[in-house]
Amino acid sequence: MPPFTHQDTQHMQLALALAWQGRFSTSPNPRVGCVIAHGSQIVGQGYHVQAGAPHAEVHALAQAGALARGATAYVTLEPCAHHGRTPPCAEALVRAGVSRVVAAMQDPNPLVAGKGLAILRQAGTQTASGLCEAEARALNRGFLSRIERQRPFVKLKIAASLDGKTALANGASQWITGEAARADVQIQRAESCAVLTGIGTILADNPQLNVRIPTIRQPLRIVLDRQLRTPARSRIIQDGGETLICTQSPANPFADYPNVHIYRQPENDLSSLLAHLAREHQIGELMVEAGSTLATAFIQADLADEIVYYQAPKILGDSARGLFRLPENENTLTRPSKWQTVSVEALGDDIKWVLQRKR
Repeated sequence: MPPFTHQDTQHMQLALALAWQGRFSTSPNPRVGCVIAHGSQIVGQGYHVQAGAPHAEVHALAQAGALARGATAYVTLEPCAHHGRTPPCAEALVRAGVSRVVAAMQDPNPLVAGKGLAILRQAGTQTASGLCEAEARALNRGFLSRIERQRPFVKLKIAASLDGKTALANGASQWITGEAARADVQIQRAESCAVLTGIGTILADNPQLNVRIPTIRQPLRIVLDRQLRTPARSRIIQDGGETLICTQSPANPFADYPNVHIYRQPENDLSSLLAHLAREHQIGELMVEAGSTLATAFIQADLADEIVYYQAPKILGDSARGLFRLPENENTLTRPSKWQTVSVEALGDDIKWVLQRKR
């Protein structure tokens, strides 16, 4: 790995912070930030705001103008090398006369995959990569999962009481958590490409599953409904937002709803469904908001990458519904956990735990 200076690191950290500003809107594109500098003097900066709009490098170059010549560009992802909805950023950096480009990581997308850095090197531009790579990968975990694993990064959201219950015995669950936790769920949804639930949740709660904070992109709503029991009066049908219903039924009662799409699953298999979502809908980060049955299915299939657990200081009692429907496993006590806690945060009276699968 080439030696990087403290100044290099500072500029790349700023580029990462800029990229994070696009976390609600770039999907299916990656989140990318760019800083252009002469030594300690920053002459241009920018981030990718929305798919189809100019990339981070274009914004930074426009701000730098003629000062880009001879400067170093710090980019959180290898500059693109292909003509998509926007022209190649690698060529734009060459035309601007940037003398050095530092990328936090190479782009695994086959359309780029080293080609952007190669264009720069062939033009005589110095290149380096690997600076703050771990942070860059975390920033784009959904995009990278879609490209490298051909399935979304799956975030399982759970809200439960102090005694680990998600609903009363009759199914009532509103509201276990307080206002601050529910507001945080809005942020979690906004960061996701899609929100997935089961037909049980639709029938019990009639949720809208949309983002109710300012955003320029709403996530796709996905309903697992094998027998196609979703009522036409459901809010996810009537509100006009994009909804995908995954079913094994040959019927289509929603032909008159242009916002509702039907995917007929060839089999009841979550792995094949995730592959379909990545391939056909470019879903990179998937948030699962469901009851214990579907949450259990994701855990049993070993398909959850992260658990976001909101715990309320309430006790619902023995007869209330639990987090998961799993048999007792005495080996769990003696074996190392598959999960590690990465953050704990107080949200009002509630606690938010974020757990990720150990690598």
